[in-house]
Amino acid sequence: MAKSISDIKKELQQLPFEQLKAFIDEYLVDERSGVKSLVKKAEKQIEEREHELLRLEQMKVYERRHGEKYLHICGVDEAGRGPFAGPVVAGAAILSLDTDILYLNDSKKLSPAKRDMLFDEIKEKAVAWGVGIVSAKRIDEIGVGKADFEAMRLAISNLQTKADFALTDAFEIPELSIPQEPIIKGDAKSVSIAAASILAKVTRDRIMDELDEKYPMYGFKDHKGYGTEFHRNMITKYGPCEEHRMSFLKNMNESWKH
Repeated sequence: MAKSISDIKKELQQLPFEQLKAFIDEYLVDERSGVKSLVKKAEKQIEEREHELLRLEQMKVYERRHGEKYLHICGVDEAGRGPFAGPVVAGAAILSLDTDILYLNDSKKLSPAKRDMLFDEIKEKAVAWGVGIVSAKRIDEIGVGKADFEAMRLAISNLQTKADFALTDAFEIPELSIPQEPIIKGDAKSVSIAAASILAKVTRDRIMDELDEKYPMYGFKDHKGYGTEFHRNMITKYGPCEEHRMSFLKNMNESWKH
């Protein structure tokens, strides 16, 4: 007796990618329209996977190019340059070219749920990863530009395996002890920079979620410290806290200053 379409659908839903081809071969001769639809769905999954693997291969071009000379190439990126509050955070990652992390991309192009999933996968599969965190107070002391670079150098120094070359997103990092190449829009062109951007973004978002519990009046969980209208209004009402960047607030003509 033939399997019901609902049973075949459940089978497909639980099937690992590696068994999709066998699924297609098994049910290709089934003339039921519902089964034909499921076979087409399996074929589409294979097509999408192949397209994604091709995209990832194209994002390894810089790592492959420099891999002819350097053994451990790290990508580095930052998150949190523009907010009124919280630290700036940088991520660094060294990835094996033999390892594919599907849907790795610029963190800004991913949903929070997808970033969280990739964050765990990056930490599990990376040759090495690290983060660097520079506080709001330090940002006020040296300026956000220098703080950005300080966070990146920290992230690289925190790698479990020492990097001998760095790929950076757009900017050359001053005082870096290893050679580097800045890539415009690198977080969308390099797998290791993309991984670094996710490490930085997720780490910073989680810090801001923790600060939201400490300072619930500002709504950090929702805007992550950016200067939204709500955030500005709460600064006016309550004044800034120790996690605010006072250098970013100096142009706000608000009552708490008087």
